Amino acid sequence: MHLPYQRRPLHDLPDTPEAYDAVLAAVTEQALARIAPDGSLEHPAAVLDVGDTSLGVTSLLALAWQRGRDPRLPEVVRRSLAFHLRERVFREDNPGYPNLRIRGSGLPYARFALRAGAHPHGDWPSTVWALLQTVNVLDATDSILDDEPVSALRELAHGYWRWLTEATFFNPQQAGNQAIACVVGGLMLARHLPPAEGKAVRLRAMSLYDHEIRARRIRDRGALLPPEHGGAYDNNYGPISLSFLAQAHRVSGEEVFAEDGDALARYLDARLTGGGFDLGGPRYSEQHCGFEAVLGLRHFGRRIGADLGRYRGDTRWARHAAQPDGGLDGHFAFMLVWQIQDTPGWHRTPSTTPARHQLRAGGVSVAFDDRMTPSLIEAAGTYYLPAAVHRQHGFGPVTDGFLLCRPFGEVRVRDLRTGGLAGKLVTQPVVDREHVLRHVRSLYVTDGTRLWVTVAVQRLAGTPYLLAGMPYAADDGDRVRRTAQPAGVTSAGPLRLTHPSAPGPDHFDARAEVTQEQAAFALAADPRVFGNPDESWRHLISSTALEAAPAPEAPADLHVFAVRYGDPTPFAPTFEPGPRGLTVRTEAFTALIGIAAGDTHGEPELRLKPH
Repeated sequence: MHLPYQRRPLHDLPDTPEAYDAVLAAVTEQALARIAPDGSLEHPAAVLDVGDTSLGVTSLLALAWQRGRDPRLPEVVRRSLAFHLRERVFREDNPGYPNLRIRGSGLPYARFALRAGAHPHGDWPSTVWALLQTVNVLDATDSILDDEPVSALRELAHGYWRWLTEATFFNPQQAGNQAIACVVGGLMLARHLPPAEGKAVRLRAMSLYDHEIRARRIRDRGALLPPEHGGAYDNNYGPISLSFLAQAHRVSGEEVFAEDGDALARYLDARLTGGGFDLGGPRYSEQHCGFEAVLGLRHFGRRIGADLGRYRGDTRWARHAAQPDGGLDGHFAFMLVWQIQDTPGWHRTPSTTPARHQLRAGGVSVAFDDRMTPSLIEAAGTYYLPAAVHRQHGFGPVTDGFLLCRPFGEVRVRDLRTGGLAGKLVTQPVVDREHVLRHVRSLYVTDGTRLWVTVAVQRLAGTPYLLAGMPYAADDGDRVRRTAQPAGVTSAGPLRLTHPSAPGPDHFDARAEVTQEQAAFALAADPRVFGNPDESWRHLISSTALEAAPAPEAPADLHVFAVRYGDPTPFAPTFEPGPRGLTVRTEAFTALIGIAAGDTHGEPELRLKPH
């Protein structure tokens, strides 16, 4: 079973001028074959997200005319634009729309669904998209249109902006990507208005960004991020927000968009595995976007010097939105226009700057959550998620059914790279079930092929073990597939792979033909794509899990767990206590894990010597 949305890295798509001209040529031929007698360029099967889609195709044809001067295009652009102005501009309030601030304003808006009262909740983002499609057509008129339709188009775009910012509440879905897109529309519109009106729109756009978006950012893993459907980051919409920030920076030059985009890009770089896999989000957990992410990943990848193009997108939407039959859909066409206009290429080498929430080298990567426990491990082409035991999720020691991975104080981190090795030492103060404070010291070391994890904690009662992750997915190159098999994982103590014994949706068996997102939505309060999969996944009681017993040769006062990912050969590390900490010797390195108290500033000490 393959994950349907995470396919090839987006930087694999050709992005030369010739490649984009070929894309526009294919769009042209499909549009010429499809255009209806009334001028519509909508896909015949489109029902939702339809209010702006014909106009989106029109904007692509206008761009194609600019680049190639195909003599067939001016008439098609004029006919399709007339269709939109005549049939897809609504001025009467949509029955049931809940977010109006002014009833009967008469201002134009675009409908998510054409029938009155059907799904009115989607009208705000549909109008944002329509605004963006409109300004793109205005940018590309270039002798196609006479003054009269240009004036009508300019008036329509200004009306869309006023409906979004005056007649309705701003950002009613609490979706950062939609809100930033609206700001982008205002900034692009301002360039087409008389100076006084343009200045007012630009100032309003910047004010909305400052007070309605920046002021509401959510902190996650040390970064302030634009909120997305109630959460800090969503795998589908986060990279789309990055594209809107890129466009805002490109058209305005305002440094605030660059700063916020850099922060979001570094955050995404840290949570993304080297293989480009990631999951999690308040709206979608595994549904990755396609071409909509290219502009932002490419623009900010260059700015921060990171290979963000490794992000695995949905390549069924590799160039433009498409219906199930593969046919062109104008939804999000503005993103294709902008990525064609963004001529510099991808930054393709990984960032060498150490990141607190990531350890990465070669084909191995560990992404860490806010608690500095792994949220995702990649080794030997296999991806491991945090496992669940007794409603507790994470990586860490378990004693008497209690998982020791929730910090009760400051988490200290030390990074070190030497001799082809990358290491990270994490010291977490935690409390056990009896509220006894313990220090969990976790050392992660990789040579780019293998990952060694060593966890040391004061001696625990009972029969403790290390919860060492859940094998979930594997990299097939072109696709990511579901798996329940670890790839060459060995342990200093006995290692076992367990599966839930209880049936039901709140127990996740990795052998089942179901994805994490499907399982999460089954636990959500509203499973129909509006439930929060990040939140509902936390309701999971148990899951498939790797459980590693303590190393038998550990010092008397410590329990030490040692696991190696990505190598099936025998694994026999040794451990030696000393006044400066615990010395760990493996076949590849010797490491000193400093004492829990740290140095004179409380910071952990780490020494690493390759063999």
